[in-house]
Amino acid sequence: MSMRLLACMLGAAAMAACGVAGNAWAAGKSQKNAVQHVAGQWLQVATPQGKGMMAVYADRALDKPAPDVKRVLLVVHGLLRNADSYFAAAKQARQAAGAAGADTLVAAPQFLTRVDAQAFGLAADTLEWTTGGWKDGAPAVAPAPISSFSALDALLAHFADRKLYPALTEVVLAGHSAGAQVVQRYAVAGQGDAALRRAGIRMRYVVANPSSYLYFDDERPAADGSFHPADVAACPAAVKWKYGLKDAPPYVQQEGTAGLEARYAKRDVVYMLGMADTNPYTHFIDRSCGGMAQGPYRLARGLAYFSYMQQRHPSGLNQSLVEVPGVGHNDRGMFTSACGLAVLFGTPVPATCPHKP
Repeated sequence: MSMRLLACMLGAAAMAACGVAGNAWAAGKSQKNAVQHVAGQWLQVATPQGKGMMAVYADRALDKPAPDVKRVLLVVHGLLRNADSYFAAAKQARQAAGAAGADTLVAAPQFLTRVDAQAFGLAADTLEWTTGGWKDGAPAVAPAPISSFSALDALLAHFADRKLYPALTEVVLAGHSAGAQVVQRYAVAGQGDAALRRAGIRMRYVVANPSSYLYFDDERPAADGSFHPADVAACPAAVKWKYGLKDAPPYVQQEGTAGLEARYAKRDVVYMLGMADTNPYTHFIDRSCGGMAQGPYRLARGLAYFSYMQQRHPSGLNQSLVEVPGVGHNDRGMFTSACGLAVLFGTPVPATCPHKP
C-alpha cells in the first residue's frame, strides 16, 4: 500500500495528505456529474482479476481494533453516489435508536466513477465503475475488472477479522433506491457472508425502495396481483440481468446460477417500502420496459416481489416486508422512522408499521 493510501486510512484528518478535498467545487475542481465529496478512508480490494482501492466512510479508523463494536451498519448510497449523505443518515438513525444503536459502527462504501476520480485527482489504483455498472455488479473499468460485488465481499471480509472486531455479532447491509438494487442483487449472488459465518457473525440485508428486483424466472406481476410470463418479444430486457438471470455479469456466472434462489430464500432479507413511494415518474425511477414489467411504481413493485417470493417459497422463506407509513422516496425518512429503526437495529417492529410475515 502506498504512503498516500496509508495516510488515507487515518481518516478525515489526513484528507489533505491524500490530495482529496472535502468538496471538489470548493477546491476549484468542479466537473459535471462528479460527486461533491469523496470518503476519507480506503480499503484494498484484491481479487483474481486484480487489485484496487475503494473509498469508504466510517466513524472509526478501519485499520484500528474496535473491541467494543457489536454491530456494523453498512449503508449503500443511491444513484448520485453521495455516500456522505447516506453515512450521515445512518448515523442519525443510530442516534435515534438510543440504546439499541449503542456499540454500532456505521460505514458507507462509495462506488466512484472515472469522472469522480478525475475531478478529485485520485490515485491510479482507485476503483472506477461506469455510472450504471456499479449498480449491476459489473466489473470496474479501472484499474482492474473488479465487480462492485467483489468490493462488498472485501468489505465484509474486513469486518469478519476477529483481531479488529472481537465482539462483533451482526452486520446489517442496507441500501436505499439504487443502493437497494445493489443490496438485493448482492443478497442473491454475494459471497461475502461466508467469511462472516465462519467468524460466527450473522448478517441481515435491508432493501429499501429499489426501482427493480431480480426475478428468478420469466413471471412478472399483473395489475390483479397474479403473475404471467413477461412479453419477451416486446421487451427482451425484461428477463435479462438485472431483471432476470440471463446474461448475468462475470461475478455471478463464475459461481453459476443454480441454487441461487434457494440460498437467497434462506438469507435474512427485509424489504422496507415507503407507503408514499407511489410516484411513477420521479426520483430516477426505472421506466424502461424491464422496470415497468415489474409494476407502475416502487411500492407496487416491492409488494409484488414479496408476494412472488412467498408464492415460490410457501415454507422456509427467511424474509419479511415492512411498510413505512407517510414516507416516500427518502432514505433519511425511511431509516430514521420508527419502522426503519426496528429493521436496522433488530428491535420489534411497531404495530403502526404494516409488516409480513
